[in-house]
Amino acid sequence: MELKTDVLVIGSGIAGLYAAIKMSEFADVILVTKKNKSDSNTNYAQGGIASVIDPNDSIEKHIDDTMIAGAGLCNAEAVRILVTEGPDRITELINIGTDFTQKNGKLDLVKEGGHSFSRIVHSKDLTGKEVERALIEKANSINNIVIIENTLAIDLITEHNISNLKDMPINNRHCWGAYVLDNNDNCVKKITSKVTILATGGLGQVYLHTTNPSIATGDGYAMAYRAGAQLANMEFIQFHPTALYQTIETRDSSSHAFLISEAVRGFGGILRNGAHEEFMHFYDSRKELAPRDIVARAIDTEMKKRGEDFLYLDITHKNKDEIIDHFPNIYNKCKEIGIDITKDLIPVVPAAHYACGGVLVNTNAKTSLSGLYAVGEVSMTGVHGANRLASNSLLEALVFTKRAADSVRVELSNFNTKIPSIPDWDDSGTLTADEKVIISHNVKELKQFMSDYVGIVRSNLRLNAASRRIHTLFVEVEDYYIKTKVFDSLIELRNLVTCSHLIVKSALLRKESRGLHFSLDYKDLGQMTLGENNVIQNTYQKS
Repeated sequence: MELKTDVLVIGSGIAGLYAAIKMSEFADVILVTKKNKSDSNTNYAQGGIASVIDPNDSIEKHIDDTMIAGAGLCNAEAVRILVTEGPDRITELINIGTDFTQKNGKLDLVKEGGHSFSRIVHSKDLTGKEVERALIEKANSINNIVIIENTLAIDLITEHNISNLKDMPINNRHCWGAYVLDNNDNCVKKITSKVTILATGGLGQVYLHTTNPSIATGDGYAMAYRAGAQLANMEFIQFHPTALYQTIETRDSSSHAFLISEAVRGFGGILRNGAHEEFMHFYDSRKELAPRDIVARAIDTEMKKRGEDFLYLDITHKNKDEIIDHFPNIYNKCKEIGIDITKDLIPVVPAAHYACGGVLVNTNAKTSLSGLYAVGEVSMTGVHGANRLASNSLLEALVFTKRAADSVRVELSNFNTKIPSIPDWDDSGTLTADEKVIISHNVKELKQFMSDYVGIVRSNLRLNAASRRIHTLFVEVEDYYIKTKVFDSLIELRNLVTCSHLIVKSALLRKESRGLHFSLDYKDLGQMTLGENNVIQNTYQKS
């Protein structure tokens, strides 16, 4: 079955929904999402959106904070665009219907780690959920947006899928849409489009402990790599310092760790070791408000030094009513497992949270493949450098998605190319899977060794060991993929293996410690010295 549209959007987080809304102003849009339209990393974003709102704040301060956190790898032009255009995007969200928390009739601006000023707009501690709600309501009201849920993109379509064009040079290819697995009808469909927008979110499920939802299996990174798009800086995986530590007995059935927001430390939370002693002053003068990479490494070091599985975050010294008012979601979640955060210390552990690298794009979110854009976490605009500043992620999604929409508007107005004849998906000769235990076993193995070898602290020895294990898994998975009719967990495992390869390859290329990449072989951090991006491109095609 074939569907046709002007613009195909893959993903339904803030970037995907906002892209569909903006591009519906001049084009027909199909949005596909692998689960339901509210399941995304956006929905789990607690902290907020950073932007210069207070007249006492300044564009230059926000730029400086972002550049410092990025450890010498931020794209200065992209950072200035982000910060300068950010306030207008916040205003647009409010006009769409987002209900941000206010205080005395004004936006309640809070401070988070790495920021020199209180500039985080939020909706209590459920900002992402509120933004998602407003965008879904808006998208549902627009007639020329078709949202297809429970549909997983398998691979992007380029000339390599067309027999008489498959030898076209990789840098001359155009993305013509995607093959997708529609679980509503249990069949593979092709969706052809003039322009395709990757808004597939992150890859946290590569790791054992992650704040990302189960859908964050790196689909966009892997599809873009297989299609020949350039990716960059995949080694920079941000581990959130403070995910709620839960034992097997207290953990619910979800596949992601519960996030204890950065805003809790901004509110005055103190990190304590197992003996309830403060320790952050030994690692950074900013203590708990240091950038996330520094805090995560400090926690990791303290845990290993003391042989502990978790540490504590303490806000018991703050006013009880203020705690509950600021963090109702965190308060209720902890209460469910017997922790009263107004009286008890919160057990925390670092967890994979955000990928700062991704599909390489320009300042209009265009990738190296014609007709393919990438927005949100899957993209690499250069804004985050080697370490993302807190609450810049949702802002990045908004700012560069708007710029992508402006670029697509021009592209479509000048579009006069005939879309080539795309073959249907061919799974003839394949078998129905009857050994799904292979998938679950391989996923567990991958998560374990990625966490052990490619986590917060790395070494060439560990990375090379991981590389060998990934290669073995890749061969096994590709063999299984070729012989078997596609299904969700197989597609996701294939993507997780590809993303693991990209992370390890990029980490081995970086002969220094910088930002989120800390290697025991290169202990001197290159903070604020000019670094180089690691650009990776798949120069052959195999799908």
